[in-house]
Amino acid sequence: MAAGTLYTYPDNWRAFKAQIAAQYSGARLKVASNPPAFTFGQTNRSPAFINNFPLGKVPAYQGDDGFCLFESNAIAHYLSNDALRGATPQAAAQVLQWVSFADSEIIPPASAWVFPTLGIMQFNKQATEQAKEDVKKVFTVLNQHLTTRTFLVGERVSLADITVACSMVWLFKQVLEPSFRQPYPNVTRWFVTCVNQPQFKAVLGEVKLCEKMAQFDAKKFAEMQPKKETPAKKEKAGKEAAKPQEKKEKKKEEKKPAPEEEMDDCDAVLAAEPKAKDPFALLPKSAFVMDEFKRKYSNEDTMTVALPHFWENFDREGYSIWYAQYKYPEELTLAFKSCNLITGRLTDFISWHVPAPGQTEKECLCQRHLVRHQQRQQHLWHLGLQRPGAGFHSVSRLAN
Repeated sequence: MAAGTLYTYPDNWRAFKAQIAAQYSGARLKVASNPPAFTFGQTNRSPAFINNFPLGKVPAYQGDDGFCLFESNAIAHYLSNDALRGATPQAAAQVLQWVSFADSEIIPPASAWVFPTLGIMQFNKQATEQAKEDVKKVFTVLNQHLTTRTFLVGERVSLADITVACSMVWLFKQVLEPSFRQPYPNVTRWFVTCVNQPQFKAVLGEVKLCEKMAQFDAKKFAEMQPKKETPAKKEKAGKEAAKPQEKKEKKKEEKKPAPEEEMDDCDAVLAAEPKAKDPFALLPKSAFVMDEFKRKYSNEDTMTVALPHFWENFDREGYSIWYAQYKYPEELTLAFKSCNLITGRLTDFISWHVPAPGQTEKECLCQRHLVRHQQRQQHLWHLGLQRPGAGFHSVSRLAN
């Protein structure tokens, strides 16, 4: 019977798999998840730990006989018994099938959806919505499979149930509110059955199902990020460190400043040139907020969200839209040549978009410019072009 230590941080759902497997098999497992036995970020970076587990990841298992394992599925498999692994070759293959299913189909969307609600990951609306759809697909498959089954493989709990249930723990606790669970009664019934087994409860405790879908908390996310030293603190620390050095330098004889080099005629002309004025400095404030449009364009669907927002808020007095077309389409005989010319830009005053080319010869390459002015800002149009002013020419003004 296996005996050893499992290194992990507290409440690691990946470690739950090995712990529950040990509860069923009777393996003697000691969990090191708190100081002094284990401090995440320190113990797993120590030379002794890296010597046994080169990646420094947890969970990690070290047997009393010195046998070492990393990767949570391998550890759970090792700590299981034959009944959990599958008593026949067919059952063993089915168990492996569901273990792989959890890794490839459940964990990615579950992480994308749940982690922002825990403050672990920044929120992205498109990624979250896609994750919800992916979870629905997974639950549809499981719900159908469990229509006539109590457990995933056979008539008793197997490593398949342990792995899949553990991959869903945070889904059920954080985001799967009753209305979301309602179309999948078999999945909910199976999950509740699993987590109420004594072996599961010994590790997970009481699992309370979500009543209201958790949302992204920007404050929690900010608190979870590593704190960076502010420039003011750095400057203060630098000044304090420099004080002893300044005292020493005062004792030394001050060096005379080197004579300034005389400017030649060219430098004098350049120095006398007036600085270029900001063409936007004197423009009246516009109600159209470019940053807000950028966020919509980057994070939302272009056709259904970004473009409607643009036309609803577009300031026709403060902005104008221009169309530009490439002069030499006969040069664009291959797609990569068109791609090399393509660029996009979003600033506070100007943006442009170039649609991706097709695969035909003689591409028609065009740009659409959104400009913070009623006149063309020619110097800004050169930004990002490989041949400034040489390739594109303005054809028409689209809106004002």
